[in-house]
Amino acid sequence: MTGYHLELSPSVWLDLSLLTMMVLVAIAMLRSRHLFAVVMLSGIYSLLSAAFFVSLDAVDVAFTEAAVGAGVSTVLMLAGMLLTARREKPITPGRAPVALAVVIAAGAALIYATIDMPAFGDGAAPANAHVGQAYVEQTPNDIAVPNIVTAVLASYRGFDTLGEVMVIFTAGVAVMLLLGAGSVRGGREVSDVDADKNEAA
Repeated sequence: MTGYHLELSPSVWLDLSLLTMMVLVAIAMLRSRHLFAVVMLSGIYSLLSAAFFVSLDAVDVAFTEAAVGAGVSTVLMLAGMLLTARREKPITPGRAPVALAVVIAAGAALIYATIDMPAFGDGAAPANAHVGQAYVEQTPNDIAVPNIVTAVLASYRGFDTLGEVMVIFTAGVAVMLLLGAGSVRGGREVSDVDADKNEAA
């Protein structure tokens, strides 16, 4: 740490408000069993994330999150709902001590890892003093791209971006294979839980 002190400025309160809303939306997604509501809440979560990235001056990441997270992903999930039921099957509440222990251990490890992290905006942080400075100084000579952000995403981090695209493509193909293809609902009869109860009555 290099003497950087965080001030509770309006932007900090805005960040805290956005993070609080993201947590509330995530809890609502966990508690909802209606798939359409979950999809809509997922889009809201992505929009809140995009606003949070804008607050952090990461406009390029915010644009990607808004376009992919709130736009394309929401459309794909709504299309995926055509292949399955509208509501999640009811589950029997139970306790999972092993899963709870794993979550607590992972959360504690992540919090412990943040202790040595530099403060947000610290100009002396390694990312700003070494890698970031190298990008600013070498981009005009290494890559004939005037925008540094574009140069980083498309060239310096080109393989990372390619890997992200492959992950999204693989996930989409896997979902289609799991749900089935060839008809509107994958050639299988799919009904909602409420419809099943009405037929049984």
